[in-house]
Amino acid sequence: MTTDPSTSAAEPARARFSGYQKFVVAVLAFLQFTIVLDFMLLAPLGALVTPALRITPGQFGMVVSAYAFSAGVSGILAAGFADRFDRKKLLLAFYAGFMFGTLLCALAHSYAMLLLARMVTGLFAGVVGAASMAIVTDLFPLSMRGRVMGFIQSAFAASTVLGLPLSLALSSRWGWNAPFFLIVAVCTAVGAAVLGRLRPVNAHLALRPDKSPLHHLLHTLGTRAYLVGFATTALLTMGGFMLMPYSTLFLVHNVGIPVERLSLVYLATGLVSAVAGPAIGRLSDALGKFRVFAFGCAATIVMVLIYTRLSGVALWTLIGVSALLQIGIFSRMISSSALISALPSPTDRGAYMSVSSSLQQVSGGLAAMLGGAIVTQAGGGRLLHFDVLGDLLVGTTLASFALMYFVNRRVTGAAAAPAAALPLENEA
Repeated sequence: MTTDPSTSAAEPARARFSGYQKFVVAVLAFLQFTIVLDFMLLAPLGALVTPALRITPGQFGMVVSAYAFSAGVSGILAAGFADRFDRKKLLLAFYAGFMFGTLLCALAHSYAMLLLARMVTGLFAGVVGAASMAIVTDLFPLSMRGRVMGFIQSAFAASTVLGLPLSLALSSRWGWNAPFFLIVAVCTAVGAAVLGRLRPVNAHLALRPDKSPLHHLLHTLGTRAYLVGFATTALLTMGGFMLMPYSTLFLVHNVGIPVERLSLVYLATGLVSAVAGPAIGRLSDALGKFRVFAFGCAATIVMVLIYTRLSGVALWTLIGVSALLQIGIFSRMISSSALISALPSPTDRGAYMSVSSSLQQVSGGLAAMLGGAIVTQAGGGRLLHFDVLGDLLVGTTLASFALMYFVNRRVTGAAAAPAAALPLENEA
């Protein structure tokens, strides 16, 4: 079996996880589960929230977008400070803020309160995700990161398979606020595990040059090698967010799937993703992250062209197409996350991940706006130009593949450098 060319000789591609490493992966996966569930939860609760708070659809849209905007701003603001602290302490501080914001959502009974709560939650959530990825990069060699990312990214699938159905059931019984209390309870358990068992992650502090936070941020934004990674992340995020907000309307009005059967589609594709995620991660480490990314791009292009042109197909045909599309998307997400994580040097990882997290939020928001400007709805509800969004996603996928080629070449070159050298030399 071939090995990832970006793996150094000192790091065997099939190294086993220690007991402590297994704990780190598990706790970060549960942490990611809470972040993703909180992010995804509000949209399907719209039918309950709008009449309960007596708000308009436009106001509800503001509530949803406030989270992404706050997360984008906080990522940039925190970037200059992200490498100046023990990553465990940084994670706990912002996770506590995220829990507080989620609790405010649970207690909100007015539009102004809910808007403020979502802003607070997003303000902390963006940095939590960045700190988690920095911890993964610090604690796991590149040869193991595919498997780590595979498990952590499966939180997206778990939130769909387990989190959303349970949350919606709680909402129907005890009101729309109830799921947020559930998230706070899970966060308390996860936070206690991080506090009690996660060791300090502070080796980067010994390497940190004496820079001001602003200088550190500008250095991270001005490093040429990092800019390639940022551009790749933006393109990968934009493609998915152009389709995602309008998929439900497309499935109901264009494909002809009854609303009450949509849960089967999401359940089936979520289960496929939950199983495929760890498997894709193992393949990334064993066969090469760039090879798996190339496969993911090819699969995504083929399945997107099919998916966005579906019309009047059977439920199980749709589930099959959706599942194959998810495999392509997960192959890109997991392999790209693992490979791009090798770009920043140890002194810049926190800042890089913070900027990257911010960029994901902003790119996703812009992509959703672009999608809304392209698609239109006919009188009977049928979406027009949804296939154009698919064509644009194909374009962003091809562009991200070209950029990832240069990321892989740089990471491979850094791994081939003498062992005494830093993993990556910065370019001013």
